[in-house]
Amino acid sequence: MTAEAEIGVIGGSGVYDISLLEGPREVKVYTPYGDTSDRITLGTFKGRRVAFLPRHGKGHRIPPHRINFRANIWAMKQLGVTRIIAPSAVGSLQQDVQPGHLVFPDQFIDLTKKREYTFYDGGQVAHVSLADPFCQEMRGAAIGRAGAMGLKFHEKGTYLCIEGPRFSTRAESALYRSWGAHIIGMTLVPEVNLAREQGICYLTVAMVTDYDVWAEKPVSAQEVVSTLTLNAEKVQKLLRELIPALPTERGCSCADALRDSVV
Repeated sequence: MTAEAEIGVIGGSGVYDISLLEGPREVKVYTPYGDTSDRITLGTFKGRRVAFLPRHGKGHRIPPHRINFRANIWAMKQLGVTRIIAPSAVGSLQQDVQPGHLVFPDQFIDLTKKREYTFYDGGQVAHVSLADPFCQEMRGAAIGRAGAMGLKFHEKGTYLCIEGPRFSTRAESALYRSWGAHIIGMTLVPEVNLAREQGICYLTVAMVTDYDVWAEKPVSAQEVVSTLTLNAEKVQKLLRELIPALPTERGCSCADALRDSVV
């Protein structure tokens, strides 16, 4: 397939469309792994070719443990995407990571249980390094733009990914907090490792909606939705600044992930 996009945006909870795209058109990409979460919207923004996919599908109809991550990443690769920006709603595990803040995590802990984690299921084996799972070049660009915009954000953080769809018990939340994890969500893994296997740069923009249950601060659904809406607006503004600021040539090592990984 001819390259139709260079930058992919996989929108999480609250980010179901991307209004900044010029000349948007929807395409269906067929993959060996089945259907993607939804049709992918192609368009341009300030000369950059962008592909947008709602991770949970339009109307948020796919729960986190049922997302076809392999199909989504495969489709992005087939469209020519070399960088993925991945907004994601998360809960906070630390007092200073407040609802309404953004986090650009640099590490993760995986506690998922039954997902398809690799494209290398047999015939050929690959052990891809995820020592530094997020693209450092993209993180630097995002931190720079968020700082210039005056957004409240955290430059680093550990994202703890659970299976879902249930939330944590109090004991689990206290344990995760004691490990030093900063935020908790359900969709990072295996999206991030599949992107690395395809040589795609990957950046998570984590949107904090509330404190996880460790804080024992009752939160209403209305409060969460209100914070989610405000966060989504911030992310849309950040995308307008970040997409054109990304270098056209990659200066990171993400594209070479398989160089010493295939057995």
